[in-house]
Amino acid sequence: MKPIRLEPGGGRCVLVVTAHADDAALFLGGTIACWSDAGWRVVVVRVTDDRWDSVGVDEADTILRNAAEFRAATTILGVAECIDLGYQTDTLGDVSEVSLRAQIIWLVRLHRPYALVTFDPYAMYGEDNQDHVKVAAATDESFWTAQFDKHHPEHLADGLEPHGVFERWYFGRCVTDVTDVVDITSTIDRKVQAATSHRTPMRNYINQVRIQARTGGWRLPAFDDAFASESPDGLDEIVEMLVRGGAARAGAAHGLAAAEEFRVVRFGGVLGLLDNMGERI
Repeated sequence: MKPIRLEPGGGRCVLVVTAHADDAALFLGGTIACWSDAGWRVVVVRVTDDRWDSVGVDEADTILRNAAEFRAATTILGVAECIDLGYQTDTLGDVSEVSLRAQIIWLVRLHRPYALVTFDPYAMYGEDNQDHVKVAAATDESFWTAQFDKHHPEHLADGLEPHGVFERWYFGRCVTDVTDVVDITSTIDRKVQAATSHRTPMRNYINQVRIQARTGGWRLPAFDDAFASESPDGLDEIVEMLVRGGAARAGAAHGLAAAEEFRVVRFGGVLGLLDNMGERI
């Protein structure tokens, strides 16, 4: 599959809705940087507060660290605005999907994005995080409910208007129906830099891997050393290895040095209407 060419943004908005601080960098950091470079205004929403995504750090400090690292990483990627909804992390499975959807509808109507980007609700192979699942479903449904004047008329009273998104971009741990590939060779270094900014959750991830390996009767000396070290160098090295490796594997399938894969739906999947009946404005 040939990589797509991102058209110039001209200041138009891409609204990215994620569950956690490190989602944007890890899943699509290279593409976010490409959008920014092409003149798109990228807005990233973090639904949760990541209060438990750390190891050996108390809850209050974890919230502060993850918030700071989120903004540092998105700055590297060229994000124009970050938004925190502040839900307690790892509990979205108990949150009203309609309530969450209402906040996303409000953001869609406020920012009026050309493209709405989130986890793919139909490519959940290997997805064990219910925060991801709930954000995917709520954001996906907001695509069409944001267009209805009877969904949350209080938004209209605030001066907002129904808005129709033209493109929906979906990412995931394993995108099973890839339609679009973005060549991130030119932005992979920034993706790595953004990913390594998330030292608090990445240290927690490395510890999780160590725990799983130990249960299976294995050791990962490099992970053990990185976890024990007071220097971030070992941690950064492992994160860089993982990020570059994932991008290289995605790229190899398409003849690229580094890539990110997506399922993209344009104009609600009925582009033929534009070809047969549409006029450019």
